[in-house]
Amino acid sequence: MTEKRKATSGIATPGVITEMSDAVIGTTPEWGSEYLRNLRETLLSDASPFPCTFAVSGVKRNSLRFGFVESLDDEKTWTALDDMLIRYLEQYRELGRETSLVVFFGQDDGTRAMAEYRERFWAVLQYLHDTDTEPWPADVPRDTDDPWWEFSFGGTPVFVVCNTPAHRLRRSRHSPGFFITFQPRWVFEELGADTPAGAASRRIIRKRLSRYDAVEASPELGSYGDPHNREWRQYFLPDAQDEPGAGEARCPFRHRGTAGTAGAQPTGDDSTIRLTPKMVGES
Repeated sequence: MTEKRKATSGIATPGVITEMSDAVIGTTPEWGSEYLRNLRETLLSDASPFPCTFAVSGVKRNSLRFGFVESLDDEKTWTALDDMLIRYLEQYRELGRETSLVVFFGQDDGTRAMAEYRERFWAVLQYLHDTDTEPWPADVPRDTDDPWWEFSFGGTPVFVVCNTPAHRLRRSRHSPGFFITFQPRWVFEELGADTPAGAASRRIIRKRLSRYDAVEASPELGSYGDPHNREWRQYFLPDAQDEPGAGEARCPFRHRGTAGTAGAQPTGDDSTIRLTPKMVGES
């Protein structure tokens, strides 16, 4: 891991944006301030409460962190992502359980087709994996079809969520710009589906989702470790279940050294990898 460094804020802006800019890892580009403002307004709206109560609490407690990558298409600019994610993972436990890293990507054109955003999302995760200098966690399966699999970086399991301009009906996954949220699995440790706190949180989020989105909650949302759950399917949700590309049979992510196959470890009932079940954050 690289030496821990203090995050630097970018363009100084008035009001609430100054506070959120202080939480930026790296620098804030000219187009970044508006994204921060929009996200804050979305999370703190009283008229239309955002479903993910953890994100709402995170922005109120200033435990969210933010980053910016110059281009969604120019992969040469993605080197900044490695550094900001490393720096975030060095400090996330100090920020408390209601934390996550939100990374915005710049793009010059207008709203694209959902399939293009989906391809870019998986390209980013593949890039991070291919450039990761830390070994894959020993207690996390390499097979994406294992219910205990989770994307990992820097030796840390991370739940990932993507928001795009193409999401319209599923408002909880909409954003004026493309962004990816990284949540260390540690934040869910006290919110297992079999715990009172986890069950209560799940009920609240589901209720708020039903009011916020114009479509029913995705059937892909599930609990970590459940035999029928696959984490990767929750990362990039379709706007509607019947749209092209929804319900992909195979995860696009490929683990290094698996020669294009999805797995390199035993799965299902024969797997030796077992972690405490945790509730997946539904944002």
